[in-house]
Amino acid sequence: MIQQAHNAYNAQDYEKAFTLYEALAERGDATAMTSLAFMYQNGFGVEKSDEKALAYYFKAAEQKQPYALFNLAILYSNGVGGVTHDQFKAYELYLEAAEREVPPAMYEVALMLERGLGCLQNYSESAFWYEEAAKRGHAQAFNNLGALYKEGHGVHKDYHRAFICFERAADKELAEGFYNLGLMYDQGMGVEEDHDKALDLCRKAAYAGHEKAKNIISGLQEDGKIVF
Repeated sequence: MIQQAHNAYNAQDYEKAFTLYEALAERGDATAMTSLAFMYQNGFGVEKSDEKALAYYFKAAEQKQPYALFNLAILYSNGVGGVTHDQFKAYELYLEAAEREVPPAMYEVALMLERGLGCLQNYSESAFWYEEAAKRGHAQAFNNLGALYKEGHGVHKDYHRAFICFERAADKELAEGFYNLGLMYDQGMGVEEDHDKALDLCRKAAYAGHEKAKNIISGLQEDGKIVF
């Protein structure tokens, strides 16, 4: 029945999905509870209710449902949806979700460890979780792991590994990936210096919305060094 519910939800038949999820939730299905919570949170097929969303998230989280833990972490991280802002609680929940194979949770744990938000700053642990998220295809994790290798934070400084990470992020059309890869080409770090390639990547970063890349391109245009 859970697959039927998911199929109905994906087809935007929210009324049917809600009915099926509700029946499953009454039987103690944590995945159905998580989906119901999300529907209440966003008002999909039902009147929006932060109170009911939270109640279902908490019930599912008691069973350690990975995405219930993750979605609760987001709420605590931002202080929305009826909970107060609590970075320590957010970190705890993100970590539980990360340990249960949720890639965006792995990324958030890594980011919090890198910045010391809700936890003690720990670059080596941050690198571990960025790598775990990157292994599962998380574009921003590739980029941030590359930055750690470039600077030697929590890992041995390794320009070649940094280059590979930025390249993977760029392959996923990430603006920061394009920009950082361009810097590597521009400075000849982990790759042979190539200013034309660097400029091309900077253009791609600018097109993808990277503000610093936009400013660089604008400056070059104003100086008459490049013409589009």
